[in-house]
Amino acid sequence: QVQLVESGGGLVQPGGSLRLSCAASGSNFSMYALGWHRQAPGKQREFVANILSGGNTNYADSVKDRFTISRDNAKNMLYLQMNSLKPEDTAVYYCKAVKSGLNSWGQGTQVTVSS
Repeated sequence: QVQLVESGGGLVQPGGSLRLSCAASGSNFSMYALGWHRQAPGKQREFVANILSGGNTNYADSVKDRFTISRDNAKNMLYLQMNSLKPEDTAVYYCKAVKSGLNSWGQGTQVTVSS
């Protein structure tokens, strides 16, 4: 399995931008499907975006056209560029790696959108 560590969260004003990063350790990183999920206080964890090993991407409707997921297999890195942030984007953001039916999760990074 792969170990994941997120970074890049913080406090940002509505309309601002943040870039989350997820560093992975372990082998065969390029073979993993990778994704971002988030969990707001009092709510269930929800899907945000994913990127498959071949590069195809999928987004939740709530973030489409505002967020961009990308990966750098040479650096074992996953990214989430978040633009036009809204207060409802406030949550702990988790990265996830999936291979052969096994899931690995990071510890999460807090994103707070507030004026």
